[in-house]
Amino acid sequence: MRIVLHGQQAFGKAVLERLLEDGEDVVAVCCAPEKEGKPADPLADLAREKGLPLHQPASWKTPEALELMQSFNADVCMMAYVLLFVPEAVRNAPTHGTFQYHPSLCPQHRGPSSINWPIAMGKKHTGLTIFWPDDGLDEGPIMLQKTCPICPDDTLGDIYFKNLFPMGVDAMMEALAMVKAGVIIKHDQRLDDGTYEGWFNKDAARLDWSKPVAETYNTIRAGNPAPGAWSMIDGEEIKIYDAARLDGDGPNHGEVVAVSDDGITVQGNGGQILIKRVRPAGAGKMTASEWAQSAGISIGKIME
Repeated sequence: MRIVLHGQQAFGKAVLERLLEDGEDVVAVCCAPEKEGKPADPLADLAREKGLPLHQPASWKTPEALELMQSFNADVCMMAYVLLFVPEAVRNAPTHGTFQYHPSLCPQHRGPSSINWPIAMGKKHTGLTIFWPDDGLDEGPIMLQKTCPICPDDTLGDIYFKNLFPMGVDAMMEALAMVKAGVIIKHDQRLDDGTYEGWFNKDAARLDWSKPVAETYNTIRAGNPAPGAWSMIDGEEIKIYDAARLDGDGPNHGEVVAVSDDGITVQGNGGQILIKRVRPAGAGKMTASEWAQSAGISIGKIME
């Protein structure tokens, strides 16, 4: 079966590695153009290393892009991790069309930050979807889904790298096997039951210490490692990464109530947060105790 792999970054690279390990006929690799001064795309690097045809159009909405996809004479296109919009004519150019990976249980949490939001919302599980994309945002008939738990202390990094990344590579290969076997299952998404969230950006990652401590902790977990939850103290922005939730109530939400080698303990609403790792403005990541010592953070200071 002639395969076009469309993707980018580490996930796209991992899918390409599996395809090559399995002896699949990858006739082309497509990814977004690389930007000057930015690190090279690992998928593009691997394609070059293996001598595979590599194409990086700036847009798939042109007649030239359609002609390019048609020229591959492919049986199927696999979208491993794609940020550029690909129109229907291009998706349908391969004999069996195009299927795509999305790291949520569609139609829930469609959108660009689909891993962050379930954590921020305190959900107990999430998963991934392999689907046949249409022109909507993460919409189209579902081919298969996989589920994983969100444990109480899991961060964005935990959910992605320990679960959705390896599960996703396996699911892409499972979907390809289904296409090769002629078992192309399509389940309609019920979009009336679905959700779409935008970017989990800096505004979403801003901590409000007056909110219930569970929400504060979920926001920290959802932003670790990116974009990083943050707060203000002494007029300076501080990003917060590794943390733990503790018992203990008090009236002054956001107050530093302890400083130790373990980190900085801040009073929340209905509990406390032990901050273990931070990044001050203009500096790299460091332990919270190192930052407290260098920045003069002491009991009674207020995060806001």
